[in-house]
Amino acid sequence: MKVVIDSAIPYIKGILEQHAEVVYLPGLDITHDDVKDADALIIRTRTYVGRALLDNSRVRFVATATIGTDHIDLDYCRKNNIAVCSAPGCNARGVLQWVAAVLHQVVTTDGAAPSDYTLGVVGVGNVGSLVSQYARHWGFRVMECDPPRQEREGGEFYDIEDIAKQCDIITLHTPYDKTTRHLVDAALLQHMPPHTTIINASRGGVVDNRAAMYSGHRYIFDVWEGEPEIDLKVLHHAMLATPHIAGYSLQGKANATAMCVNAFAEFFGLPITDWYPEGVVRTTPRLISWEELCTTIAKRYDITAESETLKLDGWEFDNLRDSYTYREEYF
Repeated sequence: MKVVIDSAIPYIKGILEQHAEVVYLPGLDITHDDVKDADALIIRTRTYVGRALLDNSRVRFVATATIGTDHIDLDYCRKNNIAVCSAPGCNARGVLQWVAAVLHQVVTTDGAAPSDYTLGVVGVGNVGSLVSQYARHWGFRVMECDPPRQEREGGEFYDIEDIAKQCDIITLHTPYDKTTRHLVDAALLQHMPPHTTIINASRGGVVDNRAAMYSGHRYIFDVWEGEPEIDLKVLHHAMLATPHIAGYSLQGKANATAMCVNAFAEFFGLPITDWYPEGVVRTTPRLISWEELCTTIAKRYDITAESETLKLDGWEFDNLRDSYTYREEYF
């Protein structure tokens, strides 16, 4: 058995070698020739998986160490009996703590308190539900928008137009597909009060980046249209900017790799279905107060320094992302 693995996936080297021939390659460099005799792929978003890569190959299983699957042609895989596994929720607490750092920066910059804001959470899945829970605990008024959940469950969800009109801060945590591309566009931006702050840690294309810049609204992006060749003008107008690392926590990366390894092992019947990286301490979830957040977050994660680095070296987007030192989750 042969498996091709993105060489940037952490903690995985040496784990599968006793069970398979393992080839490590940079994600962008993986080609059809590399995978034609492979049984499995373990990748990240750098590798587009579809007909061009997999046609006439032996691949039966694809795992991605990411929560999203928009880099995988799921229809093609389904029609060709190729199993696909992702890592939903793996980095939810890492993203939560990135959002916490952003909210702290917005509130303190404004000289205000959480109770002064209505926060719109768009996309209430693994990440969005945590953001809502903690934001309410911190004193924000929270409005949630999630059309698929609203259709399934009913409940108190709001339309995106209501979120735009009523919220002081809007944070986006949706998947990226044809229904969410440019969800925040010029038309929606016109519904927003001038003081509204837009936060995007989902996918770059969920927000029309140029429309956000020209609207005059304050925005904070971790994800960008055109990555890694991002629009430097959009970058420099951002209040805060990071290089697609909101979920880059130590535990988030460990979780993603473990989910891929365990799914691989289960699919191929290997005795390592409960593996987790040695030396990584799993997060103990706890609700922390706004006061504790204010006294700890800058020491744990200096988002302003990170933003300054990206604004100085925006053309180094991929290098900054690939060389990132993973943060430790602490709540």
